[in-house]
Amino acid sequence: MELQLPGAADLLADEKVDLDSYALPLGPYSDNSQWTDSVEGRVTRQSWRVAAQGMTSLQLLAPLREQLLAAGYDVLFECDTLRCGGFDFRFETEVLPAPLMHVDLGDFRFLSARHGPDDHLGLLVSRSANAGFIQLIRVVELSQNQGADTGVNVIIPGISPDKSLLSSDMTGLLVAQGHVVLDDLAFETGSSSLGEGSYASLEALSVFLNADQTRRIALVGHTDAVGNLDQNIALSKKRAASVLERLVSRYSVARGQLSAEGMGYLAPIAPNQTAAGRDTNRRVEAVLLNTD
Repeated sequence: MELQLPGAADLLADEKVDLDSYALPLGPYSDNSQWTDSVEGRVTRQSWRVAAQGMTSLQLLAPLREQLLAAGYDVLFECDTLRCGGFDFRFETEVLPAPLMHVDLGDFRFLSARHGPDDHLGLLVSRSANAGFIQLIRVVELSQNQGADTGVNVIIPGISPDKSLLSSDMTGLLVAQGHVVLDDLAFETGSSSLGEGSYASLEALSVFLNADQTRRIALVGHTDAVGNLDQNIALSKKRAASVLERLVSRYSVARGQLSAEGMGYLAPIAPNQTAAGRDTNRRVEAVLLNTD
């Protein structure tokens, strides 16, 4: 199957497992559950970052949907953001870890499709301020395809497909736009303590900083609009400081390269009137101060 991506794109992930399973969404998240079909076989997980400033998520999805229909796929389910189930759908659906895939909780679209009884796929698209992101998970039953290459042949006009390094994508965004959301971080509700475990965004950021100790980053915490401003500024700064300490203690980043600040709810990137918007606004961003 040939899939032509819109504009210039970088391949972020290309993983193939000969025998695995995938919970393919077939309906929206509702009544505290997600309707899925567990499909098994050779699973290919791929993602791309598309240079698509100003392009909507529908403009990303629509040409891919048309190509799938032309290739003989039947659409089983399609939704966008709130019609998918918003926050709950996003976190009940398999998504590659950041920065391999970025999902804006206020703007994403999903499509599941089937080609015959043995070929299933899930297509997820979203975007940041300056780029689009595409994730494709495809499952082909091994009984029909032993030894076959089940990957998608991606055509990017004028550009040869090339697998990007995990760190180069996120830090490329950081350099290009001056800031980036560290969107895989997890804090306990109402807490300023960063959860245990590894975070791909911190690994990528540490590689960038340790490569040149003249580089400086401000870690800026943000909250939703629940509560008063002073309390939210204090909480957001404590969360940024928690990230700073993790970078120093676990990733050996020099403390002098980092600072921690808090903005509270003064710089939202989504509406605070919805649960999904409030979740998006609760974040820590890395702001590039210099590269000299």
